[in-house]
Amino acid sequence: MPKMKSVSGALKRFKVKKNGSIKCGSAFRSHILTKMSRKRKVALRGPQTIDSTDATRVRRMLCKA
Repeated sequence: MPKMKSVSGALKRFKVKKNGSIKCGSAFRSHILTKMSRKRKVALRGPQTIDSTDATRVRRMLCKA
C-alpha cells in the first residue's frame, strides 16, 4: 500500500491546533485595502478557524483524518 500524500496547497494554508480545530488566514487582506474601513481591516486581522462543515475535508487533505 503506498503512502498517503497530503495536498501541498493545503499544507501551506492550514494548521491543526492542539485542540483539533483548524487555523487559517483571512481572505480579502492582500491589496486594494484603501476602500475598506479600519473596522473591517481590524476584524480580518489574526488567524481564523475553519467551520466544522469544512473541517473533515481539510483534515482529509492534510492526511490527519
